Amino acid sequence: MILILAEKPSVGRALSSVVGANKTNKGCIEGGGYIVSWCVGHLVGLKNPNEYGCGWEQKWSFSQLPMIPDSWQFKVTESSKEQYGIVQALMGRDDVSEIICATDADREGECIFRYVYNMARCRKPVKRLWVSSLEESAIRQALNSMKPMSAYDNLFYAGFSRAKADWIVGMNGSRLFSCRYGGKLNIGRVQTPTLAMLVKRDHDVKRFVKQKYFTADIACDGFTLSSARINDETAVNNLISSCEGKPVTVKWVKKEVKTVNAPKLYDLTTLQREANKTYGYTAQQTLDYTQNLYEKKLVTYPRTDSQYLSDDMEQTALDVLRLCNTYLGFNMVHTPDLRKVINNKKVTGHHAIIPTSGIATADLDGLPAGEKNIFVLVARKLLCASAPAHKYESVKVTAECGGTEFTASGKTVLDMGWKRYAVKSADDKDDDKSLPVLTEGQVLTGSLSKGEHFTSPPKPYTEDTLLSAMEHAGQDEYDEDSEKKGLGTPATRAAVIESLVKNGYAERKGKQIIPTDRGIDLVSVVPDEVKSARLTAEWEMKLQQVEHGQYSADSFMSEIEQNVREMCGKYGKSDNSVSFSDGKFESAGRCPKCGAEVINGKLGWYCKAKCGMNVAKVFGITLSDAQVKGLLNGKSTSYMKNGRKNIVLPEVVPNEYQGKTYYNWKTEGKKK
Repeated sequence: MILILAEKPSVGRALSSVVGANKTNKGCIEGGGYIVSWCVGHLVGLKNPNEYGCGWEQKWSFSQLPMIPDSWQFKVTESSKEQYGIVQALMGRDDVSEIICATDADREGECIFRYVYNMARCRKPVKRLWVSSLEESAIRQALNSMKPMSAYDNLFYAGFSRAKADWIVGMNGSRLFSCRYGGKLNIGRVQTPTLAMLVKRDHDVKRFVKQKYFTADIACDGFTLSSARINDETAVNNLISSCEGKPVTVKWVKKEVKTVNAPKLYDLTTLQREANKTYGYTAQQTLDYTQNLYEKKLVTYPRTDSQYLSDDMEQTALDVLRLCNTYLGFNMVHTPDLRKVINNKKVTGHHAIIPTSGIATADLDGLPAGEKNIFVLVARKLLCASAPAHKYESVKVTAECGGTEFTASGKTVLDMGWKRYAVKSADDKDDDKSLPVLTEGQVLTGSLSKGEHFTSPPKPYTEDTLLSAMEHAGQDEYDEDSEKKGLGTPATRAAVIESLVKNGYAERKGKQIIPTDRGIDLVSVVPDEVKSARLTAEWEMKLQQVEHGQYSADSFMSEIEQNVREMCGKYGKSDNSVSFSDGKFESAGRCPKCGAEVINGKLGWYCKAKCGMNVAKVFGITLSDAQVKGLLNGKSTSYMKNGRKNIVLPEVVPNEYQGKTYYNWKTEGKKK
């Protein structure tokens, strides 16, 4: 028997139908000489510091730091113990002679499998299934081209190094600065530099002072000529007076045909950016929608950082494009050409996101709105990438009046090309204005007026622009062909943004993401080595080099450990100049039992009067910050437990425990 271990049940079912496994058992599907089982995310993960002993479980103090394990310890995730037990037993079955690792084909998927394999002390041979689509043909092809697990050791070293680096920086940084400033602070290797970018942009927006400036404008027949920027109002008034009644003579007409090449295909980050720009979806929503489409066999693997296809995919992509044209009614009028996005050198792990041939049999109208919108975006991008360039004629006119030059510009579209199919978002501006035919020496008539303008402030980040900033952090001094740098990876950036919001360091206002006072305070006190986007981007580059076998994982970890040791030595003492204790952050509201303020401490939200009301939990279930605030403002919330959706009511009930009376939120069980 061969055991196949997938990352999710839905992927397991897709694999089962291909290998002929059709007998459903608890936690697995068996048949045809195969057993297919699955993880549910991480079945096994790194232990927290307080689970190591070493005194790390005691009250946080400087003396504990730095915390760097001599050997890394793992634990079975509490919520996944049952499924881990099933997988462990299957790995140990006498009739299982071989295992196929079919978790997602990336760093995280490699770690998910190997953590389980090592925790189960399994030593059976493993082959790696590397697949970018869950279509039957793609799975069969991948099954015929598997490599031994050892071929992916570098991928695991990179993933494990990332996990250890995040642990070392996050756990030590959080304890170090919490002790230093007397309040609970969350430090993250990628999260804190991202927050620092938000804070800097917010500072630039708030400190911006708009400047008024002027232009002298000549309104001609159908277009306007304008002077250069003039800062002094008296000067522009004098210019207008001096030009009144004088002829306007065309001096130069410069025409130039310009070309805008077709866009590349989507990697995950560009898809998330355009989905935010077009539909307002968060990065996490877009990832979730795309993952669902992948599991429904409608798009290829989403967590990719490539915008290209490999040589062997050209015909497949052309066939899929024609299906999209048929089933989505794109009215394609060009002969498709995808050679511009075919580049083997730019496809390392996974190629760009494109639709699959599953469109021919799918009920597209039955897709949820979010999934359908993402699917159409992906299909339309393939169409645009195959289309000719967009061409237009750019025209710049320079005229003279009273000895001063005035200019106007416009453009005329010559060939719509790929823009014929592109989706316009609400933020896109239509600047395709054309000018009348003008000749040098021509004398124009027009009326003069004063134009008043203001300099524009920098715009707050949206999810679109923040993702772009994260992607390009640290790239200023590198050309396009250099190894990609940036904060996080396409697979992790959405989670970083969500973490900032969840931890109360940032908030969404419409499409904008802005830092909270708490986030601004945090960035104000942490040193550059913690919030440096450039340093973190350098680390990300080295992780990619580890993945490609170009850099030692041990060297990477030594650098991280040394950085943290120096940080703990430098900042390992209290600083009373800034306080993050009780009164520092806004309260979430008033305690429903005693009326005292509810504030955030090391263990989450609690009643400042310590009256016995359990604010941060409901019968052992930890509530998010948003849930706590909602309950304190009279709103119900919910959580899932044992397959049931439980409604939490903003009412207090007594809870007897070991002879003492505590108080908790009231719950109302409700079936899923």
